[in-house]
Amino acid sequence: MGSGGDRAPTGRWGRPLGGAALLLLLLLLLPLLLSAAAEPTPPGTACSQNTNRTCEECLKNVSCLWCNTDNACLDYPVTKILPPASLCKLSSARWGVCWVNFEALIIAMSVIGGIFLLAIVTCCCCCCCRRKKRNRKPDRSEEKAMREQEERRVRQEERRAEMKSRHDEIRKKYGKSYLTPFCLVRG
Repeated sequence: MGSGGDRAPTGRWGRPLGGAALLLLLLLLLPLLLSAAAEPTPPGTACSQNTNRTCEECLKNVSCLWCNTDNACLDYPVTKILPPASLCKLSSARWGVCWVNFEALIIAMSVIGGIFLLAIVTCCCCCCCRRKKRNRKPDRSEEKAMREQEERRVRQEERRAEMKSRHDEIRKKYGKSYLTPFCLVRG
């Protein structure tokens, strides 16, 4: 395996796929954000005044809902998350922008939410696996390498002790003190 650790899956041009999904999301939501920010109608204006006009005129007021089946501009039922079928079918209801109906909006948001949750779960699993890998017991090859390293260390210590005893004998033989810093001759 190459160095660098785990990386995100990449697309055809080598960019992470998460960036492509984010770019796609921004491109889809940009018109919605721009239309909501452009020329808001005063909140006191009744939505029913825009009935039998265009969808764009109706949706200038963010509290309005456009129904394509009967070209009606209705007050959005703020007490409910989704407009009831008696008010307007989801496939023909528009809110925010005219080119996205509620069904497509629900499906898109569900897919984005599912991908987001899947990404969080995947990240948590990866973090847990890495933590387990660090805390796990060493396998046979690692144990063998650790034993060999310990044996080498013990042999090195024995060699050091042997060399020290030889040097001490030589110092005694020639009358040099190993207690002085420069091994000066006593006498």
